[in-house]
Amino acid sequence: MELAIGIILGCCALGAGMAMIAGIGPGIGEGNAVAKACEAIGRQPESKGAVTTTMLMGCAVAETTGLYALVIAILLIFVAPNILVDILVETISKL
Repeated sequence: MELAIGIILGCCALGAGMAMIAGIGPGIGEGNAVAKACEAIGRQPESKGAVTTTMLMGCAVAETTGLYALVIAILLIFVAPNILVDILVETISKL
């Protein structure tokens, strides 16, 4: 039973780490968006308002991916192990 609990905890930690890899994408995407917005404003300064508004909306949408990944990682670290261990204990006690 201890081995099964260790496997559950290890898999939850591995899943949380894999979920946090999704945090890399928004960082790169937002950096590219800001760089392109600065280029666009540099080429046509009169379009600053439209470019800035669109860039901020795009960054907000991109950031949600990272936030979802963070929520999943937190759930995998703090909530899932307890639930899975309880299911394991119930299953073993029925045998």
